Amino acid sequence: MRGVCAILAVVAGPAAADPAVDAIGQADADVVILGETHDNPHHHARQAEIVAALDPAALVFEFLTPAQAKRHRPGVTEQDLKAALGWDEASGLPDFSMYYPIFAAAPEARVWGARVPRPRARAAMQRGMVAEFSGDAGRFGLDVPLPAAEQAQRQAMQAEAHCDALPEEMLPQMVAVQRLRDAELARATLAALDSAGSPVVVITGNGHARKDRGVPAMLMRARTGVDIFALGQAEGGAAPAGNFDLVVSSPPVDRADPCAAFQ
Repeated sequence: MRGVCAILAVVAGPAAADPAVDAIGQADADVVILGETHDNPHHHARQAEIVAALDPAALVFEFLTPAQAKRHRPGVTEQDLKAALGWDEASGLPDFSMYYPIFAAAPEARVWGARVPRPRARAAMQRGMVAEFSGDAGRFGLDVPLPAAEQAQRQAMQAEAHCDALPEEMLPQMVAVQRLRDAELARATLAALDSAGSPVVVITGNGHARKDRGVPAMLMRARTGVDIFALGQAEGGAAPAGNFDLVVSSPPVDRADPCAAFQ
């Protein structure tokens, strides 16, 4: 297993010489986790380039449920695939046009989904993440409370991510949902690895991709010996929180103030 490190390599965008493609190819990992900022098209273009170079046996998507993933149809147009998958931006998903090139880059790859839809997330907040997890919760550590310091840190991050607008009593529930999503991604990744072989590429947000927690930590807990490479993607040189094997940066995108909705 490689040591966990983070190296910031600032590049002009996927059209420039990209250190990520060569680094990931040389790593020859069983699982490659490609982080992203969901609405940054530069990040998705890089993911598609890496997927094309790797030709993975399987792709795991954060934004597909297992049922949606089973409806994947290779070799069809963007609109046909979007319809087949039931990808609905109105429900809060990112623009499918950014993700279609990733599917197209590996037409032979088998597709897995690990999305936790909002109704399940709300149920997990009420019933607990163990009750809502679709696998063996103990295998991924969901039945074990986080250390107090880490729990506090994660709650602070959730508060900041939601513009300090959430009731304090809701923060532990938000942390639990994040852990549930990590575990579902890890469970789907191991299922893909067992069924399709390696490499498996996971397409997910930077928060799930970080090696000090998130999907890599859950994978390492559930199964020793799985070789993992985690890529973090920054915007404008500002590295995402957490540890990665490599961090590369793309230009930021213009977006509205995310806190405006809470004002």
